[in-house]
Amino acid sequence: MTGPNLPHNWVSNVPHGEQVAERCLVVQFDTDFVVRAIEAFPEFGRIAHLLEASSWGVLFRPETGAAVAPIMRDMLGAQGLRRIALFVALFDVLLHGAEPVKLASAAYRADPARYAETRINHVLSYIGKNLSQELREADLAGLAGQSVSAFSRYFRRHTGVPFVQYVNRLRVNLACQLLMSGELSITDICYQVGFNNLSNFNRQFLALKGMSPSRWRGYQQLNADSAAESTDLLPTEAPA
Repeated sequence: MTGPNLPHNWVSNVPHGEQVAERCLVVQFDTDFVVRAIEAFPEFGRIAHLLEASSWGVLFRPETGAAVAPIMRDMLGAQGLRRIALFVALFDVLLHGAEPVKLASAAYRADPARYAETRINHVLSYIGKNLSQELREADLAGLAGQSVSAFSRYFRRHTGVPFVQYVNRLRVNLACQLLMSGELSITDICYQVGFNNLSNFNRQFLALKGMSPSRWRGYQQLNADSAAESTDLLPTEAPA
């Protein structure tokens, strides 16, 4: 768990020629939401200690990770109150597991003012804000004040992946969010996230997600329908 304003990067050591079907599953939440919950419900009080520790980053035991994995997967298709219930269940498992290990030293203190203006963060911020536009490595190299070759090495050293792969991942992840909403066609999503043709979009999506965008959307809809059916089948108390 990483708290706000904590610089971090995950790098997978994948052998050449192999692919990882699912690199990670992430739950992002607003700290203020949890703080308000703590104020309203005393039972949430123990979460405050965990949130404070996350300022240094915390690593949970493998058995704790295995226990929360199915909860996080259920959250993918959960809607309404069920999603909140799963979120609470997630923290319940984290709190009852073995004490996590802090990743940064006790002396570490995040200083957003210092690192927010660094060259790589400036570049990553620009990419995030302009995903729908054409992003060329040469232009980003100029933004960073480097030659293309120097920028390429610099970018990979800080992100763990080449520039094009990093951009494609962000675009595919954004496409997943839009696919879940169900409001746009796949073609519209393709261009909205920055791909310039549908065949390339489908190819990159398949490489990263292991399935086509239409199939991925179908699975999400099945999960949502299944969650809705489960809620409908919950026993209700007959009126007196």
